[in-house]
Amino acid sequence: MSEADRIRLRAAALALDGGAVVRDKPDAKADVFADLGSPVSPLRARASVTTSSSSSSGSAKSPAPSNAGALALAGGRSHSGELTAESTPPRLPGHRRCGSGPLIFSGGSSGGSGGGGGDRGSTASSPMTNALPAGNICPSGRVPVAAAAPPPPRSRPDVLGSGTGNYGHGSIMRGGGGMAPARSSIDSSSFLGHAPRSPATFPAASSASSGSLQEVTRVGNEWYKKGKHAEALRHYDRAVALCPESAACRGNRAAALIGLGRLADALRDCEEAVRLDPANGRAHSRLAALCLRLGMISKARRHFTQAGHLHQSDPSEWEKLQEVEVHQGRSIDGRKVGDWKSALREADAAIAAGADSSRLLLAIRSEALLRLHKLEEADSTLASLLKLDSVLLYRMAANPSGMLAESYVSIVRAQVDMALGRFDAAVEAAENARFIDPGNAEVGMILNNVKLVAKARAQGNELYKAAKFSDASIAYSEGLKYEPSNPVLYCNRAACWGKLERWEKAVDDCNEALRIQPNYTKALLRRASSYAKLERWADCVRDYEVLRKELPADTEVAEALFHAQVALKTTRGEDVSNMKFGGEVEMVTSVEQLRAAIGSPGVSVVYFMSTINQQCTQITPSVNSLCSECPSLNFLKVNVEDSPMVAKAENVRIVPTFKIYKDGVRVKEMICPSLHVLRYSVRHYAVSSS
Repeated sequence: MSEADRIRLRAAALALDGGAVVRDKPDAKADVFADLGSPVSPLRARASVTTSSSSSSGSAKSPAPSNAGALALAGGRSHSGELTAESTPPRLPGHRRCGSGPLIFSGGSSGGSGGGGGDRGSTASSPMTNALPAGNICPSGRVPVAAAAPPPPRSRPDVLGSGTGNYGHGSIMRGGGGMAPARSSIDSSSFLGHAPRSPATFPAASSASSGSLQEVTRVGNEWYKKGKHAEALRHYDRAVALCPESAACRGNRAAALIGLGRLADALRDCEEAVRLDPANGRAHSRLAALCLRLGMISKARRHFTQAGHLHQSDPSEWEKLQEVEVHQGRSIDGRKVGDWKSALREADAAIAAGADSSRLLLAIRSEALLRLHKLEEADSTLASLLKLDSVLLYRMAANPSGMLAESYVSIVRAQVDMALGRFDAAVEAAENARFIDPGNAEVGMILNNVKLVAKARAQGNELYKAAKFSDASIAYSEGLKYEPSNPVLYCNRAACWGKLERWEKAVDDCNEALRIQPNYTKALLRRASSYAKLERWADCVRDYEVLRKELPADTEVAEALFHAQVALKTTRGEDVSNMKFGGEVEMVTSVEQLRAAIGSPGVSVVYFMSTINQQCTQITPSVNSLCSECPSLNFLKVNVEDSPMVAKAENVRIVPTFKIYKDGVRVKEMICPSLHVLRYSVRHYAVSSS
């Protein structure tokens, strides 16, 4: 090349550096790049161009010989196959489009575009757009120091998908493959449910953090699948700490919290997941299902609808929602009109349909049981209700009889506590209801009644302690005006009647208390005692038999039962000479002794046993206990080893064997019975003998 040519090339380089238009031949431009040591390869002829989908990184292969058509690609296109700068909007200085493409300048003088000798008079926003290949070229046009070449591509490992709500959440892309809909209640990826973003935009942007997040999530999923929700929660907590912006991390933690019964915390995570990724159908579906369990019908419907729009809706969940809504409405209607059987039936149906953690439905159920005189069940339901987070109920729209839902729960609690004699707790609960819902007339009326009943009961107790039994009975009667279904007031007034020796009135009040609360032990004791004073021995024995079952270790009850049985047999003209209280099992050694014992009036239990038999060794202590529990029965014991003739006379070949005789006639025989069967049979004949 001549000296003149070299001067011309240097002038072209200076023009490029200053932003001037360069219109030299492609060969000369290629030499300029070669002289400057650029890592960008000069453009080749179109026939030899290799298409690549990866973006230019500033590195290139060995340069090939230049060609006169390298800068003038056919059809006016750049080397990447895209349209020339005339169709490209201006960009900021030094910025490049993603993928392989030309560096686009903003500013500079206009000039012609190289296009195989195209129109030089046409203007463009970027000078020499077709002439400069994509590479690390500064806005000034200078070529920087060559960057290190990227490592060769490897086979892609399994990576967690990061698709939006339009894809199957919880799926895994293996080697970049497609995603399949999830089938579990947890999301396999912590990035699922977000709009596609570069990993650098997440809080934990480094590859190490990303790997740690995926590992923590994977381990948490394994624990979840094993049903170890506490362990899963521990890992999901770490995942949320690593990536608090991930809807899937929130959803996974909500699933573990639901498994642990922490529904309020799970609700918060579900709501946060929906806020972070409104297009996540799985998050909407999980939130809707949780709201259904909590009885939040309107909210559940709204999120089921959102999930349906995102193709994540389950038809069976819609059916459950509709069923719960219908039964809940009917239970509220039944409560309003006082149809307690209907209210209880519909509340149970709604709970069974899916609203198993609805505080409102549990409150209706508890009140209905209370009104149907099933106090123990009402109290048990109330205990289950109080285990749930009360914060949830403040957010519910349903409110029977115009009361706020949480106020209604406190009112039911007050009524159950009052019925079971917890008067101070009842007043506190009623006052809490008034604080929550101060303007509700029904709440105000119930609070007033609870206070009056509690005051009457306290006055009656003080008068009773002062031995002013007549005045005490009046005080209890005053309380019954405001709460006519309170078993405690009836039982307390019965005690007053007993002290005044008005036994018939005592029995009447005990009957009323037991009608409201059938298992009221104190009322049963007072009625049995009143029956004894009235010498109604059959009724007295019947009550004491029930008490003996409920209080097997109470010696006073056992002694009272024995004396009542003796009195009953005496009034019937039966022999009571062989009856003894608290005696031991009598040993029988002869046939004559056995015949005399079982021939006497009453019921006799004969126990055939052997000291070397293991089953006999195990059941003997229970036989001794039954003897103490049923003093009206005669318990006899025959050792078949010491008295083989007695066993032969009774045709006993297997031990243990039990025979029950009544008035000398055998009524039952049991060979190797279970302890349950033995107890049931003995107690049955103990009651019938009375």
